Amino acid sequence: MTALLDRPVKERTFATVSLRRRLVNKVATVLVTLAMAAALVPLVWVMYSVIDHGLPAVVSSRWWTHSQAGMTAFAPGGGAYHAIVGTLLQGAVCAALSIPLGVFVGIYLVEYGAGTRLGKVATFMVDILTGVPSIVAALFIYALWVATLGFQRSGFAVSLSLVLLMVPVIVRATEEMLRIIPMDLREASYALGAPKWKTIVSIVIPTALSGIVTGILLALARVMGETAPLLILVGYAQAMNFDMFHGFMGSLPGMMYDQTSAGAGTGAVPTDRLWGAALTLIVLIGILNIAARFGARVFAPKKF
Repeated sequence: MTALLDRPVKERTFATVSLRRRLVNKVATVLVTLAMAAALVPLVWVMYSVIDHGLPAVVSSRWWTHSQAGMTAFAPGGGAYHAIVGTLLQGAVCAALSIPLGVFVGIYLVEYGAGTRLGKVATFMVDILTGVPSIVAALFIYALWVATLGFQRSGFAVSLSLVLLMVPVIVRATEEMLRIIPMDLREASYALGAPKWKTIVSIVIPTALSGIVTGILLALARVMGETAPLLILVGYAQAMNFDMFHGFMGSLPGMMYDQTSAGAGTGAVPTDRLWGAALTLIVLIGILNIAARFGARVFAPKKF
């Protein structure tokens, strides 16, 4: 009799709780959707503005095959070949220096330095570098490379400053990917008689390679758009310069700044090159992001 009397009360309580949960779920869904829409509005607006203003310059064949040599900021035309090559060269040198260093540090922190004093110091320094502004990294390289060692301002100096920004991101990506590798894989390799270094090379790194490659490409995409190191460590050149150690060098962020500063207080300048350089940089970064996703699939462990 007691069970029969209690049954409707339980059903009513369950219905009330279920209704409340559905209501809370719908409210949370609406709030998350509104937040996503609010975040997409400025992104779509920026992308539309850049594409609308920059597409006429980018679709021209001269944009990809000519530089700004002999051009003035007040005359339309010319291309961005020198800026594209300069950005790619600086990014390539930065990647060549950052990738081995960042990956090796990440491996050390996970596989060898966990709990050691050196590992704690390295982790602390990586945390500091992660939050360092790009202009601070540029000023440090200027004080060391130019003022102290006496080298010239050059594209290589820019790459050195970008290394300080790229290494922490690679270290964090490598560290996180190595930490999620199950310890059972390592122990199985040890049980078969493989030394630790061979286990890392043959088992751990291939398993985590997709995430590491993704982190590397995203870090490279992030540093390619930095402007402060370009302003401090190398001047902008309108002509092509392949020498990373001597002379001014063009770059896409430098080209945008040059176009903007040229008309400051003197009159209007054509904005086709400014928007074209911005769209080109977005395209390059987009290609790197797509390559990161494709690389994550290619290097992902195969299921048998």
